[in-house]
Amino acid sequence: MLLSHGGEPLPATESVARWTVEQVLSLAPDDASRKAGNKLATAGHWSGTGFDGSGAVWGLCKGSGSKPYQTVVDTTGPAYTCSCPSRKFPCKHALGLLLLRASGDGSVPQGEPADWAAQWLTARRGRAEAKQAKQEAAASGEAAPGPADNAAARKRAERRAERVTAGALELEQRLTDLLRGGLATADRTGYALWEETAARMVDAQAPGLAGRVRELGAIPGSGPGWPVRLLEECGLLHLLDTAWLGRERLPDPLAATVRTRVGLPMSAEGPPVRDRWLVLAQYDTPDGRLTTRRIWLYGRESDRTALLLSFGAMGRAPELALPVGVTIDAELTPYPGGGLRADLGRQFAPPAAPPGTPVPDTPPPGGSTTAALAAYGEALRGDPWLDAWPVTLRDVIPVPSEGGWQLADAEDASALPLSSAALSRPGLWKLVALSGGGPVTVFGELGHRGFDPFAAWDTGGTGGGDGSGAGDGSGAGSRSRSAEVTDGAVRLI
Repeated sequence: MLLSHGGEPLPATESVARWTVEQVLSLAPDDASRKAGNKLATAGHWSGTGFDGSGAVWGLCKGSGSKPYQTVVDTTGPAYTCSCPSRKFPCKHALGLLLLRASGDGSVPQGEPADWAAQWLTARRGRAEAKQAKQEAAASGEAAPGPADNAAARKRAERRAERVTAGALELEQRLTDLLRGGLATADRTGYALWEETAARMVDAQAPGLAGRVRELGAIPGSGPGWPVRLLEECGLLHLLDTAWLGRERLPDPLAATVRTRVGLPMSAEGPPVRDRWLVLAQYDTPDGRLTTRRIWLYGRESDRTALLLSFGAMGRAPELALPVGVTIDAELTPYPGGGLRADLGRQFAPPAAPPGTPVPDTPPPGGSTTAALAAYGEALRGDPWLDAWPVTLRDVIPVPSEGGWQLADAEDASALPLSSAALSRPGLWKLVALSGGGPVTVFGELGHRGFDPFAAWDTGGTGGGDGSGAGDGSGAGSRSRSAEVTDGAVRLI
């Protein structure tokens, strides 16, 4: 019996499709791993390689020691193991093995897993089956916590809420002192004051407040207009403080958003949504203490956009990784509040993609730049601390502007500036090359810093939508053209 990542049996006759080179590279945790994996994607580095119909790929890679590294990948997860000392997921050996398999040159033949690979695969899929059984028992109420457990959890939550309240009150006093003394003096106090305030918020068990305080410390002296930016961020922090202190009077979705922004742990508890989810983008944002991985998905049937978050400790990449461009038949469980975050639940089939398609060949439905701004504004009503919102722009043209680039709407005179982060990535030139001066469809995040593009399609026509990713998902009339890939889109991040 074959099991998927979630423990769901897969038909023994179902063969998991080979990933493309672009999909493998989208899993790399950083550029260094991507380059190192490319160097290992030749048969000369490998021995004992193989794959089977269940999605397993294995091989022995020459290393610096006397023993080769044992590398195994379960593409139905995906999940990886390697005997190398790397703390990255996937490591360069897993990437090299998958790239060798993607080449399709026969260097990775089909067969039965070696004993060392079969041992890991059996243990992993056994754990997945046990986890699924535990989840089903919890859903049916068989493993429900007793009254004593509920009472203890309630007391812990109350004690933490008291500490957060004390921290919010202290932060309000510090913001008052800052404004009373004048924002112009903020650049003379140095970063130590902000770090000390952030540490106090950590002591109050409010990591969300601590993170925002650290962001304040980077604004003074950061360039022309910094006092205005500091005042804006202080206003948002004050709004979050007062929202927490008055959370009992807020509507339930907004109260849940406030708890999340303050940093209280939340659990996915909404009704699961099963769909065929397109993996649109995946990227990491390290902050020195933690690496956060964001994976954007779009459900064709449910017409929903969802965000998966995973985290890795300092020096370790998050374990959850999905190749950009695949479609996964899975359940997602949403978190409370008005956001798009969800947890990946049971997968009913391995990740799949049409052969040769590096990213989804049909974009999510989208709309104009004006509609995208309206969608972002509507999202801010439910979450005033929102930095960005996912949108799909139809029929936009990348054009240079003063000091940067912008996406101009082909139908009217509106345009959206690209963010500074987008201007510093090679993806900008991929986007310009794909467009060739003509309209394209682009998926990305729209925020107060501009638009950050993640994937683009040369659609060759107009399409409707509201700019929020809503629509029927048909993508009628789309066509794809790119100097880099064919029958798909360009991945920009």
